[in-house]
Amino acid sequence: MRVIVHGGAGSTPDEPEERQAVLDEAAAVGASSPEPLDAVEAAVRVLESDERFNAGVGGAVQADGIVRTDAGVMRSDREVGAACSMPGVEHAVSVARVVLEATPHVLVSGVHAVDLAADFGVGTETDLLTADKRESYESESPPDGSPRDQLAWLESRFGGGDDQAGERGGDGSDATQAPDHDTVGAVAADGETFAAATSTGGRSYALAGRVGDVPQVGSGFYCTSAGGASATGAGEDIARVTLSRRAVDLLEEGIGAQEAADRAIEEFEELTGSGAGIIVLDDSAAGSAFNTDGMQTSVAVDR
Repeated sequence: MRVIVHGGAGSTPDEPEERQAVLDEAAAVGASSPEPLDAVEAAVRVLESDERFNAGVGGAVQADGIVRTDAGVMRSDREVGAACSMPGVEHAVSVARVVLEATPHVLVSGVHAVDLAADFGVGTETDLLTADKRESYESESPPDGSPRDQLAWLESRFGGGDDQAGERGGDGSDATQAPDHDTVGAVAADGETFAAATSTGGRSYALAGRVGDVPQVGSGFYCTSAGGASATGAGEDIARVTLSRRAVDLLEEGIGAQEAADRAIEEFEELTGSGAGIIVLDDSAAGSAFNTDGMQTSVAVDR
């Protein structure tokens, strides 16, 4: 089993050594799993439980003060499951797996996804809002009212640095809050099949119910018999160019994992001007690339 994991692409993180240790643990846990789908789920669950990362506990806060989680998983037989906009669900990746294995659907959302999680034994009603995130949110004096009332407030705050390269809000203005580190993902292979998974808490101060690239097939994650990819970064732009699908398309053209990652990010930057990162795994190698200040990864092999 070979596994590569990432902890998000964005600004330089606090506690990089501690974060790296968690990433190394996640990769090792994944590599000890019996098959690739188990591997990516196990690896991502480790990261969802660590508040240093923007997934599960410690996820980004939406404009109404609630953390909502998203995730997607895919196997190389093109079986897919995703779940999104789930309050109180720490292990979104496990809900995505339920969608893949137990339903005829590709994506389930909101409170109905939470109900599905509860029915299949995935924990719900978890307090995902950490003290630091609560303090940061409250310091921004969020307005009451309708989404229309919130738009002017979030215009200079949405996403400000969380998954992006710079320290800009959604309109290019300076963001005031600390960046969210960061969307997480994993890709695994056992010599026969591949699996990919990505999980996130989204981006700070988005409208309640906003869903980015992570649970969208081909955007936040993608997998075929040629290999798999997991992306992180400016979600709207990743979705516009289906970044993970592009990386795997390059694998299918016979390009190696590292070159596929490099080319996918180069093309992404040319098209969007935004920040992103990607991990890629093929039959023989792992690759990663980013155009942000940093993206930490870890690779593990169980022999």
